[in-house]
Amino acid sequence: MKLLDQYLKELETELSKPKKKTAVQETGAVTQVKDGVAILSGLDNVGYGEIIYFTNGLRAYVIDLLEDEVGAIVLGDYLKLKHGDTARGSGETLSVGVADEIIGRVVDPLGRPLDGKGKMKAKKSYPLEKIAPGVVSRQPVTTSLHTGIKAVDALIPIGRGQRELIMGDRGTGKTTIALDTVLAQKNEGVIAVYCAIGQKSSKIAATMALLQKNNAFDYTVVVAATSSDPASVQYLAPYGACAIAEYFMDQGKDVVIVYDDLSKHAWAYREISLILRRPAGREAYPGDVFYLHSRLLERACRLNDKLGGGSITALPIIETLEGDLSAYIPTNVISITDGQLALDADLFNSGNRPAINVGLSVSRVGGNAQTKAMKKVAGRLKLDLAQYRDMAAFSQFESDLDPETKKLLSRGARLTQILRQKKNVPYDLSQEVAIIWAASGGYLDEVPLDKIEEFENRYLQDLRSRGKKLLLKINKNKLLDESDEKELKKFVSDNLFL
Repeated sequence: MKLLDQYLKELETELSKPKKKTAVQETGAVTQVKDGVAILSGLDNVGYGEIIYFTNGLRAYVIDLLEDEVGAIVLGDYLKLKHGDTARGSGETLSVGVADEIIGRVVDPLGRPLDGKGKMKAKKSYPLEKIAPGVVSRQPVTTSLHTGIKAVDALIPIGRGQRELIMGDRGTGKTTIALDTVLAQKNEGVIAVYCAIGQKSSKIAATMALLQKNNAFDYTVVVAATSSDPASVQYLAPYGACAIAEYFMDQGKDVVIVYDDLSKHAWAYREISLILRRPAGREAYPGDVFYLHSRLLERACRLNDKLGGGSITALPIIETLEGDLSAYIPTNVISITDGQLALDADLFNSGNRPAINVGLSVSRVGGNAQTKAMKKVAGRLKLDLAQYRDMAAFSQFESDLDPETKKLLSRGARLTQILRQKKNVPYDLSQEVAIIWAASGGYLDEVPLDKIEEFENRYLQDLRSRGKKLLLKINKNKLLDESDEKELKKFVSDNLFL
């Protein structure tokens, strides 16, 4: 009996000892290689998004799981792979190396420098694919994101943590609106991430030159996947850019991220999906193309104060064809975002720039994301413009108009003129408030239309020289009180008939 007890104790002690884990690596083989995608067999237990290593040092990212095959995006030169090459699973997920020093750099979707300024030491790794913060982790969007564009800040305001789609035909100024918003963050304490997807290298170089000229690289990161890059790299670009933005959001900072543009991103995904022989649906896109953009844009939000209160504001760009907003990809992204800026080719060609179609544009955050100063001057502006658009349509058929209608049409024409703005010249809040206040208050009703721009330049120049204190006060307090209005009235009268 004693011997049995002793044996049982020894057995219990042996079983309680920690077991030595034997590393088991699953291996597979390449069966096909086609245009940036590798098809492998034998990797029965890998997961979606897992990194696969090949014997020649290349890596791949699992994107397709079938019963007896695995499809993976090759991260590198896929032409170096051949049939029969061995691959092994790693258990790792694809991530991008991030650090504060990434600001001012041009990087690829995995955070590797493209600007020739040397390597960066990554402090952390952020996964490219991540579940968006839940409702409990968020707070309402109430803080304004200043864009520096009068028409946007007054009529379609954007808040920090919002997703505002910019859409329109090719060459209608979509990228200009996004870049002007980036330039306007100079003194706002907002970090900008500009993600170029499938663009020409010359266009990306021009964008970099613009940012450099305006000292915007001090707070901007450029993530580039050019048109000469494989579809796999273009597919990963917005997710990599979003991971970089999340690094700063988690520090409690505000970030604005521009995806230029998601139409090309959808094309890249369609190309990969067709290579993987997924069934093509509407407009040859795979059935899960909605999820492609929803899981990306849902990551933009404003975190609650317990999580630091940081935010990501997403400005996705979509290119339409012949103004067709009802196409597959535009309607998908409209349903994901919190509003859209619709640009009109006819408005652009007639000289109304930015060519924002106010009737088709909307911000679902609305006045909640406006400063009190802007809300005060813009409320009347919206009503006057709406009446002007209605009256202008009927007035062309009438020969005699009553004085009240003439006055309304005259005011509307001047308001439309005042909302025109040259590209790459963003206004600060006080300048926007000053010029919109003058126009919506009726002080410019007697100024000839062709003299409005001249008045605006002279008026703002006078404010910048003599009224510097007033502009600083409005920018600081974000309010417009009666004493401020009296001062503005003096500046308007001084510049009307000079």
